[in-house]
Amino acid sequence: MSDKIVSTFPERLRECLDNNASITATSLADKIGLSKQAISMYASGSRNPKRPTVKAIAEALNVDEAWLMGYDVPMDRVNNKKVNSLPHQDFKPVSKRKYKYLGEIACGEPIFADEQYETYIELDSDIHADFVLRAKGDSMINARIHDGDIVFIKEQPDVNDGEIAAVIIDDEATLKRVYKYDDYIMLNAENPAYKPIQIQKIDAKNIQIIGKAISAMIYFK
Repeated sequence: MSDKIVSTFPERLRECLDNNASITATSLADKIGLSKQAISMYASGSRNPKRPTVKAIAEALNVDEAWLMGYDVPMDRVNNKKVNSLPHQDFKPVSKRKYKYLGEIACGEPIFADEQYETYIELDSDIHADFVLRAKGDSMINARIHDGDIVFIKEQPDVNDGEIAAVIIDDEATLKRVYKYDDYIMLNAENPAYKPIQIQKIDAKNIQIIGKAISAMIYFK
């Protein structure tokens, strides 16, 4: 790859969107599981994408990742061949399905989770979940859930003691390990830098478990 940068990521992204009538900022956002606002911010240069996001955008636009980053290389992708499953007993075809994407959930202080019901992410179908959320923050790192990871949630109104759940507190969402006591519920982080959240059972109407976290994966890498 040439180390000469002749353009910028926003300029190359705008070039792709302006010159490709078959894809818009909205369709690109839907294709990679982001919001239209995020794509607009990337195109304007007011927000810089992380490397995994650049890779995902390049794949969606069918352009070379280095070219998209502004390097002096050909625009066309290299080795962009479709891989077919092989008819051999030692090979397992990769099966995928679309999961409903409900936005971000805090791994730290509770934040509002955007309920983007019309957005879907295509992932491994072997995970039996009802929807996915993107983790935000570092409070669950000891449970191997990192900032930006996709968390698979099985929709259910309760979890067993010690299980990790997506929880709504006063219309704000967070991902925590749940412990139940006689008089209160404790939501524990998996990072000693964060204090537990204690909620009295008398205030239980302000808390709602929306599902159990059953798996997490690094996405767009």
